[in-house]
Amino acid sequence: MLKRIVQLFIIIAGGTAGYLYIPDLISLISFTSGSWLDAQYVAHSVGLVLGALILFSLTFWFVDYIVNFFLWFEETLIKAPVGDLLFGSLGIIIGLAIAYFLNAAIQDLNIVFVSQVVPIFLTALLGYFGFQVGFKRRDEFLNLLMIAKKDKKKASEFDDEDNALELPKVKILDTSVVIDGRIADICQTSFLEGTVLIPQFVLEELQHIADSSDVLKRNRGRRGLDVLNRMQKDLPVNVEIWEGDFEEISEVDSKLVKLAKVINGIVVTNDFNLNKVCEFQNVQVLNINDLANAVKPVVLPGEELTVQVIKDGKEQNQGVAYLDDGTMIVVEEGKDYIGKTIEVLITSVLQTSAGRMIFAKPKLLEKAL
Repeated sequence: MLKRIVQLFIIIAGGTAGYLYIPDLISLISFTSGSWLDAQYVAHSVGLVLGALILFSLTFWFVDYIVNFFLWFEETLIKAPVGDLLFGSLGIIIGLAIAYFLNAAIQDLNIVFVSQVVPIFLTALLGYFGFQVGFKRRDEFLNLLMIAKKDKKKASEFDDEDNALELPKVKILDTSVVIDGRIADICQTSFLEGTVLIPQFVLEELQHIADSSDVLKRNRGRRGLDVLNRMQKDLPVNVEIWEGDFEEISEVDSKLVKLAKVINGIVVTNDFNLNKVCEFQNVQVLNINDLANAVKPVVLPGEELTVQVIKDGKEQNQGVAYLDDGTMIVVEEGKDYIGKTIEVLITSVLQTSAGRMIFAKPKLLEKAL
């Protein structure tokens, strides 16, 4: 159907061009001087038919290229996010509006070349620049709209600015914290306020991991998708999907940092490296591992604990036990107690970047001394 429409358009264009220009061409070369073609009506009719036939014959060579171009353009528009189309279109409209007013001033100059050629060039140039600015700065425009919306909401809710409360910032989840799963438990306890934002590129990375040929990766990806479904359906938290993307950036972590800057949000992660990058770029970040370490029970040297020695340690005669929260306890002279539940005396506590490590010794050994 599209091919027929293109052919019909080409035939009409060829007939129109032949009707307008072929009679002038015939009179210019004086080929039909004194003949029956001197009649203007006949000349225009012949020109219309010739022009339509000439362009119609050419369609057999290039009509397929035109149709393929239209199909490609249609597919590109369908796949493009709605925000990109909206701001790109607004940019074109603004660019063409500016070009219209400039061209009106240029027409008043009455200079043949300038008044005829420059407006065409100026219209195309400003339309292109308008589209590029609207398309590439769409995230900044969205941020301005969100800020304006928040300000309007604050003004409607609070008459007195002194009593106005600042809305919680949007929390942006990265792939690692979704796969980890503890974020769902944190949301369930209502410790995480505000909207939880899941970028589309994070969802795509999760889907890619879930489709991996590696069994471990596949299970991790599916667990992450299950966590998101649970958060969206069962938990008292507002979960939204951000459908935008930063095509000029390839790394997901870099996209998260960029998004946090654009919408003034907070990145939620348990990735140590992403944590450092966010701090370096002055982006607020919440690290689940830091939260887990902060809520671990406090133990002090001299306290007594009852633990089960599970395995031997790295050093000679050492045993290893664990608290309920996973904190490792190194029991000096505890190798002989492997598999037994004993009372230990805390000797020291060491805090490292990987977590907290507790050193202890058997209480029975202390009594013997």
